[in-house]
Amino acid sequence: MFTGIVEELGSVRRIVKGPKEQRITIACKKILEDIHLGDSIAVNGVCLTVVDYDGSSFSADVMNETMARSSLGSLNATKPVNLERAMSADGRFGGHIVSGHIDGTGTIQSIKKDGNAVWFEIKAGGEIIGGIVEKGSIAIDGISLTVAAVDSSSFKVSIIPHTLKETVLSQKQIGDVVNLENDVVGKYVKKFLASFANTETSDDRKETKSLTKEFLMANGF
Repeated sequence: MFTGIVEELGSVRRIVKGPKEQRITIACKKILEDIHLGDSIAVNGVCLTVVDYDGSSFSADVMNETMARSSLGSLNATKPVNLERAMSADGRFGGHIVSGHIDGTGTIQSIKKDGNAVWFEIKAGGEIIGGIVEKGSIAIDGISLTVAAVDSSSFKVSIIPHTLKETVLSQKQIGDVVNLENDVVGKYVKKFLASFANTETSDDRKETKSLTKEFLMANGF
């Protein structure tokens, strides 16, 4: 589990492509202070497993599924990436619950300055937009951010100078693709409510139910 608080900007050193996978090597410093084989590292929000490391970099294998569902396929040598190690049990929870299992990608529609902040508007598919609420949390390239506004096709976040400086957002341009992960709590609630609303009856017909106080109490709420 991650928190969406980026620890370091790493740099892609090399990418070795195989028939069904790629091995990516990332140069970094802070991440290497406490790293072991098998550790989970979030790279631009994607949870990857350390398969090799030395004094200046670590390597991870990236499967075709990950390449197809994330922006990692567009990375090339020298590209900066957000890095975060899995949260330690005694660490501070500065962001929100981030699994590193992204839901898909979005495209930057606009970047506008607003005083010392910068507004990013991200266009995304309906499945992702459906899980976003105003003032809720979302991870963009592994960065824990608060949703400032959302409509039927896009959402906006306001970025403070520190976040802009310490993450890959400072390198982003209009049209760039970013990895998105919805709030995991919201995803479970959405799944639960969908299952409740479409319950099969004894004669195999779907019966639509309403959410009642009695139902919530019976299920521990």
